[in-house]
Amino acid sequence: MDELTGLAERFEERRALLLALAYRMLGSLSEAEDAVQEAWLRLSRTDAAAIDNLAAWLRTVVSRICLDMLRARAARPEEPVGQQVPDAVRGFEEAGGPEDEVLLADSVGRALLVVLDTLGPAERVAFVLHDMFAVPFEQIAPLLERSPVAAKKLASRARRRVRGTPAVPVAELGEQRALVEAFLAAARGGELAGLLAVLAPDVVRRSDPAVLPPGAAALVRGADAVARGTVRLGQRSRYAQTALVDGAVGAVVAPRGRLLCALTFVCEGGRIAAYEVIADPARLAGLELALLDPVPSAPAAGLPLSQQFA
Repeated sequence: MDELTGLAERFEERRALLLALAYRMLGSLSEAEDAVQEAWLRLSRTDAAAIDNLAAWLRTVVSRICLDMLRARAARPEEPVGQQVPDAVRGFEEAGGPEDEVLLADSVGRALLVVLDTLGPAERVAFVLHDMFAVPFEQIAPLLERSPVAAKKLASRARRRVRGTPAVPVAELGEQRALVEAFLAAARGGELAGLLAVLAPDVVRRSDPAVLPPGAAALVRGADAVARGTVRLGQRSRYAQTALVDGAVGAVVAPRGRLLCALTFVCEGGRIAAYEVIADPARLAGLELALLDPVPSAPAAGLPLSQQFA
């Protein structure tokens, strides 16, 4: 076995974890794969004998590549979020592919990917490395060209944004969450009875025109009409996950982890009294989005987080 072949095998042993790291930093499977491949190209041109810890070296290189990609993305004019083109919203089956990325977004958490997209490049890298991969700030700091104290502040600021601040008491938040999760579960299953069970008789649904089929009404009243309309559009709920939206329980719809629209709810008397589907880019940009659940850890083949890159 020649030296390069042996190095390639050692790299392949770590590819899955490197891809997990890059995906959480970039939120795009194709970009994450590009970052990991670039790391291999750099490794193949490096004197591997001079690398004391290959896993840590690869983690650092992938992180730097991702940081550069995030900065380049931030420097470009933003692509509009939400109703970029009506067909992209109406054709959810196409918007949700390719299937492997849909499944990956499911495993990581769509709401998490959406919220990570609101962070600055340095905040995102610091947060992902420390909170999701247990990398010490002493190792993160040189990558960001900051002191360990400054790196810790970046991660702390990101953590506050990711977790958010509920605007309602904990008990009320729990009631809202139960209703919204029951609504989404019934929508995914096309269960008319399940929807009617959580909707108030005089419920009102408002929707931005971009999320509706041609000719559909933007305002619908009454539990039966709202439930039947929700069942017809049930495929979209496959890409929905509960999230904290402006301090209350809502949902984000995010094929491949990219925000397409958000739902806000008004809950009264143990039922959903109203909900709104927001897809307008300006309105989406004005929402404060955060997680309801603790941040999920990255898979590590059974190893503790502190040993993932050992």
